[in-house]
Amino acid sequence: GFSVSIYDVTSRSIYLRWPKFSGASSYRVTATAVNTVGHSLLAHFSDGTLKGTLTSLIPNTIYAIQAEAIDKNGIILAETQIMQSTAPDIPVIDQAYSKLSNSITVEWRAVPGATSYLLTAQDGDSFIETVVTNSPGTVTGLKPATLYRITVRSINSGGKSQPSPFRKAKTVLAAPALSVSSPSCDSIAVSWRAVYMAAGFSVSLMRSDGLGRMLKENTTNTSLIFTNLDPGTLYTIKAYAWNVNGIPGDDFTYNQRTSPNAPADVKVAFNSGALRAIVSWMPTEGALTYSVTASSGLLKLKCNTSSASCMVPSLQCGSEYYVSVTAYNDAGASKPTDAVSLKTIPCAPVNISIEEGEPGHLLVSWSPVNFGHYYVVFVKSDDGLEVHCNTSRTQCHFQSDCGFTYFISIFAYNKAGQSPLGDVFNYTTAPCCPSDFRAVVASSDTVRVTWAPVRGAEIYQTRAAGHGGVRLCNDTATACTLSALHCNTRYNITVYSFSEARGSNTSCASKYVATAPCSPEIKSISKEALSVVSVHWQSNNEEATYIVTARGEAGLWHCTSSGNSCTLINLPCGSAFSVSAIARSPAGQSLPSYSVPLETAPCCPNDLMLTQVAQSVTNISWSVGMGAQTYVTALESPKGQAKCHTLQNYCLLGCITCGTNYTVSLKAISETGLTSSCTYQGYSSSACCPSGVKLYRLGNNGIRVYWRASEEIINYNTDLHGSKGNFTCTPSSGLSHCDITEIPCGDVYTVVVSPVTDKGLKLTFCPKKIYS
Repeated sequence: GFSVSIYDVTSRSIYLRWPKFSGASSYRVTATAVNTVGHSLLAHFSDGTLKGTLTSLIPNTIYAIQAEAIDKNGIILAETQIMQSTAPDIPVIDQAYSKLSNSITVEWRAVPGATSYLLTAQDGDSFIETVVTNSPGTVTGLKPATLYRITVRSINSGGKSQPSPFRKAKTVLAAPALSVSSPSCDSIAVSWRAVYMAAGFSVSLMRSDGLGRMLKENTTNTSLIFTNLDPGTLYTIKAYAWNVNGIPGDDFTYNQRTSPNAPADVKVAFNSGALRAIVSWMPTEGALTYSVTASSGLLKLKCNTSSASCMVPSLQCGSEYYVSVTAYNDAGASKPTDAVSLKTIPCAPVNISIEEGEPGHLLVSWSPVNFGHYYVVFVKSDDGLEVHCNTSRTQCHFQSDCGFTYFISIFAYNKAGQSPLGDVFNYTTAPCCPSDFRAVVASSDTVRVTWAPVRGAEIYQTRAAGHGGVRLCNDTATACTLSALHCNTRYNITVYSFSEARGSNTSCASKYVATAPCSPEIKSISKEALSVVSVHWQSNNEEATYIVTARGEAGLWHCTSSGNSCTLINLPCGSAFSVSAIARSPAGQSLPSYSVPLETAPCCPNDLMLTQVAQSVTNISWSVGMGAQTYVTALESPKGQAKCHTLQNYCLLGCITCGTNYTVSLKAISETGLTSSCTYQGYSSSACCPSGVKLYRLGNNGIRVYWRASEEIINYNTDLHGSKGNFTCTPSSGLSHCDITEIPCGDVYTVVVSPVTDKGLKLTFCPKKIYS
C-alpha cells in the first residue's frame, strides 16, 4: 500500500511525493544512476514530510529511485521503487532575430538527449510558446515592432529543463496596407495607412511581364502617384516601411493594371429588319470589356461585351442615334470614343383610315412619318389575292368586291430600309345572303335550321315569325335551333347574314314551316272491364292522330284514335303501367304527354289447398297471386264463419265445425288497396270424433270399447297400440261399440276411436284413452 509519484522533473532535480504510511516516523529516498557507476544520492525526510526533492543529479540520466517507510526503531515498514529520467541540460542561445513582423527566429547549440525544444517569447505578462525539434526554431503569432524576451528549454521523455538565459529580440515593422487605383490610362495612385514605429516608406513599381525599368520612390508621406505608364498594362507594386535604424519591415506586393486607352476605328452596321445595330472597333491594350452607348435625346441604350463588337438592340424607328465606345478593365474605364451618327428606318405609318365612298371602291389614307421618303400599301383579300400601291403621297385607291374581308398594311421606306410592320387593318364589305336553307322540325316547339356558309358572314341570325310573336337565334355556325316555339303553329322563317363591320343583308328569302302537334293531356282513365281500360285526353291539334301506350314490366299495349279517347284491352292482372299519349301529323310527332299511372287488380291464386289439422282447425294455403300484397280467406257455412287476413300465402282457420260443408272464398289485395274476389270449390270438414269413450275388460285377453256417436250416421274405427302389438277393430255401420280379443296381457295400450272418411282415411286428431 506504499507508493511514490513524480510531479516534476528538471535537468538536475526530481520532485517526488508519497502518501502518509501508518507507523512510519521517517522516510528514506535513494536515487541511483542506472548507466553511471558510483553515482547515487540519499535523502531522509521526517514523518511530517510527504514530498521531497532530489537535487544535484546528472542531466539526461535514468535513475532508480527507492523510497522506504521506517518506524522509530529503524525498521523498514514498506518500500517501493520507480525509474525516472532527468531532463536534458539547459540550452544556450546563440542568436535571436526577426525577419517577419509576426515572428522571431532563435538559434542554439544542440543539447544531448533532447528530443524537442520549447521556445518562449515573453512581452510583459503575456507570452507565446512553440515546440520545435531542432535549431533554428521560429516563434510565430507575435506583434510587429515589439521587444520580446526569448528563452529555450530542452525536452525529453523525463521532462523539461530550466529555461536558458534569455535573449532580447524585436520584431520588424508591419507591412503597409496599400490602396491602389489607376486614375488615368497612364498613371497609378498608391496610398496606405501609417505604420507603427515607421520612419519612412519605400515603394517600387515595374511591369509584371518584366519589360521596361523599375521605378522606385522613398517617402515619409502615405501616398504617391506614378505617371507616364503604359495604358492597359499590368504593374507590380511592392512597398515596405523602415524604422529609425533603417531596418526594413515586411513588404506588401500588389498587382494593378492601368486603365485602357479609348478604342479606335469604330464602325456601325444597321439591321433594319430587327431594329438593331452592330458596332465594331479595334481592340485596345489591356481592355477586358467594352461598353457601347447609343444616345438619342434623353434615351440611352447600352451594350456590354468582352469582344471587339457588340449588338445594340431595341432601337427606335424614325430616330437618329450617336454611338460611342468605352473600354474597361479592373482599373477603370477609358475615355469614350468620338460619337458616330446612325439614322434608323422610318416608323410604320399611323392614323390610317379606310373609306368606301361607293360600292366597289376603297380609299386608304395615312399621316406622313419622320424620315419616310416613300410608301407602299398592300391590300390582300381573304381569298389570297394581293395588290399594292407605290406612292410618295399619303393615299391610295383600290377596287373592292362584296362579301370579302381585305387586310391592309402600309410600309414607309428610306435609305436605312423598310419600316416595321404597323397595325394590319381589315375592311369587310357587306356579306352575301345565305342561299337555300333547310328547316327540320325537331320537336313540338323546336325547329332545326341549317344552311351553307356564305362569304363575308361573321354571324347569322335566324328569324321565325308566327302566331304569338317573333323568335330570334344568333350564331356563328351555319345552323341554328329555334326553340320555345308554339306547337301546331305555322312560322315564316328567314336566315340573315351579319358582319360586325357592315351589318346585315336584308334581302334574304323566307320559308313557311309548321311545328309538330302539341302534346296531348290525359284527362282520365276509366276501367271498363277486368282487363279493359278507356283513356280520355284533350284534343288540341288539327289533322293529328293519337297513339296511347301503356308501358310496364309485362310489356307494351297500344291503342290509336283521331278523336279524344281510345280503349286498351287484354291488360294483364296484377301489373303496373305508365300510360302516355303522343300526337302525330304531317309536320311531325309531339312530345309524349305526362304519364299517368295505371294499376290492374291483383291476380287470383291458381292453386288453393285445405288440410284439417285438428277437429276445429283447418290449414289453408294457396299459390302467390301476381300483384297481391295481402290476402283475406274465409270459410262460411250456416253454422258460422272462419276468416283470416295475412301477408303470407297460408293461414290457420280455427272454430271449424266438424262434419260441416263450407264455401271457400279468397280476396287478393294489392299494395294500393285494389281487390280481386276469388271463388273456389266448397270444403267439407271431417266427421266429429265420438264422445263418452269407455273401456271394459273381456277376460284376461279382451277389451270392449264403447262410445257415443255423433248425429251423423258414419263408420268408426278403433285402434289399440301397445309395445307387444297393434290391433284394429271396425264395427258394423250403426254400432257404437267394438270388441278386441286375444290381446297380450300385462301391457299398456293407447286406444283411439275415430270416424272413417269417405275415402277410408283415419283421422289422427281424435282423443286417446290409456288401458292397462
